[in-house]
Amino acid sequence: MAKQYWIGDFFVDLSRNQITRNKQPQIVAPKALAVLTSLAKQQGKVVSQDTLLSEVWPDTIVSQNSLQRSIAQLRKALGDDGKGQVYIKTHSKQGYSLECHVRWQPEPQPQLVTTSKSRLVPEKGKPLKSVEDIPTIFASWHIKLLFFFTTLVLCGFIGAHFATSDTSQSFSVGEIRALTASDGREFASIYSPDGKYIIFHRYSQQECVNNIWAKNLDTQQEHKLTENIDSYGSHSFSPDGKQLVFIRTMDCEQPTIQKKCYQLISMDFKMALREPQPINILLECKTSEIRLPHWLNNNKIALMQREGTQWQLISYSAQNNQSTVLYQVDNGNIVYYDYSVKEDLFSVISVHDDSRYYIDILNSSGELISSNPINFPPEAQRRRFLVANFSPIENHLIFSTGRQFFTLSFEGEVKNISIPLDQPTFSPNFHPDGNKALVIKGNFDSDIAAIPTNRVGTNTLTLSQHIIERSTVAEDSVTVQPNGSLIAFSSNRSGSEQIWLSEQSKLIQLTQFPIDSYISGIHWAVDGSSILANVNNELIHVQLDGTQHHYTTPHLILELLNWNKAHNTVLTLANIRGVQKLVEYDLNTSQFQVLTDKRINWAGKTDSGQLIYTDTMDKFWLLGSVEAEPIPALNNQGGDNKPFIVKGQIIYGMNNNFELWSFNLREKQLNIIGKLPSNTVSIDDVDNTHIFITARIASKKEVVELILNK
Repeated sequence: MAKQYWIGDFFVDLSRNQITRNKQPQIVAPKALAVLTSLAKQQGKVVSQDTLLSEVWPDTIVSQNSLQRSIAQLRKALGDDGKGQVYIKTHSKQGYSLECHVRWQPEPQPQLVTTSKSRLVPEKGKPLKSVEDIPTIFASWHIKLLFFFTTLVLCGFIGAHFATSDTSQSFSVGEIRALTASDGREFASIYSPDGKYIIFHRYSQQECVNNIWAKNLDTQQEHKLTENIDSYGSHSFSPDGKQLVFIRTMDCEQPTIQKKCYQLISMDFKMALREPQPINILLECKTSEIRLPHWLNNNKIALMQREGTQWQLISYSAQNNQSTVLYQVDNGNIVYYDYSVKEDLFSVISVHDDSRYYIDILNSSGELISSNPINFPPEAQRRRFLVANFSPIENHLIFSTGRQFFTLSFEGEVKNISIPLDQPTFSPNFHPDGNKALVIKGNFDSDIAAIPTNRVGTNTLTLSQHIIERSTVAEDSVTVQPNGSLIAFSSNRSGSEQIWLSEQSKLIQLTQFPIDSYISGIHWAVDGSSILANVNNELIHVQLDGTQHHYTTPHLILELLNWNKAHNTVLTLANIRGVQKLVEYDLNTSQFQVLTDKRINWAGKTDSGQLIYTDTMDKFWLLGSVEAEPIPALNNQGGDNKPFIVKGQIIYGMNNNFELWSFNLREKQLNIIGKLPSNTVSIDDVDNTHIFITARIASKKEVVELILNK
């Protein structure tokens, strides 16, 4: 079978794992291309799912989800939305067929180049007259042969250069092994400078608090380093491996402009291996936020610091308790940074005034070495967070979008690399020798419950009796169809996050979004005829037959908060030059308005158009014609950045005691309805009889080590 063929005007090259159209190649997973080839061999015919599974995954037990993911990848590469089904057609309960004409590319046959004037091989039927003819032929060809072989050597050199610079080929995983296995959730794993230990967070299943642990990779012995469980953030070693620094987040005793205060903590690592240690506070921030400490080679500590909405990279000296600004982006913002001890360099991911992501390379003094916009391939575009870390590949970082890994060059070029992981992972942190990497792998499991309003807070309430949608992965963002019986929600149950519709015992997957998609907001039209969703920071209008319309906005949409279909306007949290803003968009004209310069947590609108939002102190505000007015009755009801919902003229929310409350804006009346289960993540919707919530069931996250091929 040929390794190259055409499907319409798409050129498929199996040897390169590429589908090319108009000179624009796309890298496609080998298994997906194998599915396409199986369909191409039976062009126009229905190929059953069992046949495709046996041909593409021989001697391997896989679920039909693997096949469905491959079909979705192919449809994306071919520009087929899955509803028009121009290329790949779904035959219900039968299989799939390839509907487009296939032209097979014949295998090239080796042959010698000839010319009309002189030939190394004589024309057919005309043998050489004598041996004396050979020097004459060579005399006319020696210059051409010299040019030919010179070109051949040059092409070989260029090919070897690009082969070695192909980062997708120079990074591969030979072995994957789990390093932790417990009932807790593990996060934030790094190696010690000598590579003998890993350091990680182990969270309580009940609370968002954790302890810091170390594990000896030789003896497999684990050590709890922190004396008390608390809210600890990312950590870093001193270059000599003797000290560990990390961030602690806590409630401010006397909050002024923010509820949370932040401390930079140090710890003697050797002493902590013997017994858990109390914390040693180096720095405390009460009006700004700090995160991501990195101990530098000059014995100072780098931190990201935010004052107001602006993030900057600072250098802190514990010896003289002073800090200096290393880097900030004018009319933009810093998103993430990493530090290489080996190279003594910073890599900074930032958003500039053109609203594009950039990779900025700095020396340890903060001097800018290079700054380049990041050129994302389609499968990695419009990402809310970009966490890219230094890698063993020279001048390249690596980041993850979930189940896909990408390299990012200092010049801003992004390439997909294949790593055999079956669950979402966080971006890797590499071993000092560069031959290993740590990732966090696993799923978050949440279910959807519909609790009768009259049962909230009763002693007889049993959450399991009211679960309406469940799986072993995340279900959330449930919303009830107006004037209908459908329930829409998001779920990862098919391998990637999709919108699902439920009606009693019937369940339909409405969308086929690409791998590693994520959804931040689902809203029904007021007549229940369609859905607007924020998918991968893009607004997508989805009809109930699955057809879609994508809206182009000038900014990344972080959260979809409200949709007024009558006027086709949306209330959103949007990323404007790296800063989260409350923005209203007119989808008909693409015009937008920033509604407030305040940092806010959440917002909603009443049916009459009144705007309610919460600020960083979790205080509620009602935006009037001239200015915003506080809602004093809702003080202390916000609950640490928890979202709220607005139905008509009534606000529904949940406070830190898991109490469900309602507030009538007309009557100015606060009503405590009752206590919700302690594993309630969020309240998502309310109808006349039920409150719909997302409930945390489990979170299985573990530290996994990738052993790289040398």
